[in-house]
Amino acid sequence: MHRKHLIHLLVIAIILSFCKTPTPHSTAHTPKERLALADTLEQLLKSNLVDTWYPAAIDTQYGGYLSAFNAQFKPVGNQDKMIVSQARHLWNNAKASQHWPAENKYQSFARHGFAFLKDKMWDAENGGFFWQVDRAGKPRGDSSKTAYGNAFGLYAVSAYYLASKDPEALVLAKKSFNWLEQHSHDPIHKGYYQHLDKTGKIQPRLKTTPSTAELGYKDQNSSIHLLEAFTELYQIWPDPLVKTRLEEMIYLIRDKMVNEKGNLILFFQPDWIPVSFRDSSRASIQKHHNLDHVSWGHDIETAYLLMEASHIVGWKNDQTTWRIAKKMTDQCLALGWDDQAGGFYDEGYFFKEDAGKITVTQDTKNWWTQAEALNTLLIMADLYPNDPLDYYGKFKKEWHYINTYLIDHQHGEWYDSGLDKDPKSAERNKGHIWKAGYHQYRSLENCVGRLRGSGH
Repeated sequence: MHRKHLIHLLVIAIILSFCKTPTPHSTAHTPKERLALADTLEQLLKSNLVDTWYPAAIDTQYGGYLSAFNAQFKPVGNQDKMIVSQARHLWNNAKASQHWPAENKYQSFARHGFAFLKDKMWDAENGGFFWQVDRAGKPRGDSSKTAYGNAFGLYAVSAYYLASKDPEALVLAKKSFNWLEQHSHDPIHKGYYQHLDKTGKIQPRLKTTPSTAELGYKDQNSSIHLLEAFTELYQIWPDPLVKTRLEEMIYLIRDKMVNEKGNLILFFQPDWIPVSFRDSSRASIQKHHNLDHVSWGHDIETAYLLMEASHIVGWKNDQTTWRIAKKMTDQCLALGWDDQAGGFYDEGYFFKEDAGKITVTQDTKNWWTQAEALNTLLIMADLYPNDPLDYYGKFKKEWHYINTYLIDHQHGEWYDSGLDKDPKSAERNKGHIWKAGYHQYRSLENCVGRLRGSGH
């Protein structure tokens, strides 16, 4: 997080401190402790994550990045390239080039990735980023597109321009935003349609569409990453329409997608009627769990994304967004947190017959949830230092969990799931098209900056 962000959040913390009765804080932390932890996180960010991936992932033969690496971090498989992972690799290197400006290699690695996105993943005929191509850049399947994939393309290209000032990146960022505006945006009900064909035509839900399919629904996942992309874009192109869409996404996510409990509803009809199977049988609920469950990872990630977006768009003293973000974080701690070992579970559900009690339906702890939680917990610790939930204590426990059960200190990178619940994770691939180090990079860099900035 940028230094100006830190100053803004500290001002908010001071304001909020006058709005509540102080409660004794159970976990003392000193500037010295924070700075020492910042040094540890930075060292692991650099040696364990960034320098494990790069230059190993640089595809010198075809361009772009390799994404599939085995447990020992050796490249494996056919190395197809998906826009999401290619964009995340580009974003990582763009941010690394700013974090370590003296090391010119990250600028080179970012430029290398941008060229592949521009020349191979952007559809020169129809516009938009292809969802997936083969290693050489030939589109796979029917060349369909998604709002989610295009959000990540926009996110990465915007970050690359911020780091490089390459004029071609700004051109592509504007083209990407305008393509989404023309093809994916819903001018009536607002928000964005997720599924598009190769020409950008919206793919509707039909009577023949399987009940378990996502086709035709709007969803929180593409929405939160569009929010993330517009937040990045607005920093390089403060266009009035970009601001309008960024604010639109804040309102939709904060006020429509977050329910009264503080959970994100996952899927919606085009007019924002929630998709729910709660009144169905338990068998039907389990059959459709991908469409309707509590995802604590998305909840705690979105708490951060909402606060960041609110700040970047210029909403001063936005206590409504802070309040909702806190509510989302608090329910994650109340319902999805393992208070013994640390870490957040993957999924839960409020079965109707359980009278409002949550059931943890998947008690594994994936890597990206833990990374996002680390960042959000530290923000909450600084915003609400006297809260009885003791966010800083939870932050330290989450870090201990990550360091013990997720980070591979021998081969580099993180396991895809915590070893306490999923020991076979140590044998699975460290990298694949859905795992490219971006969640960890963002969290660790943000935490390093926050620990140092608020420790003075």
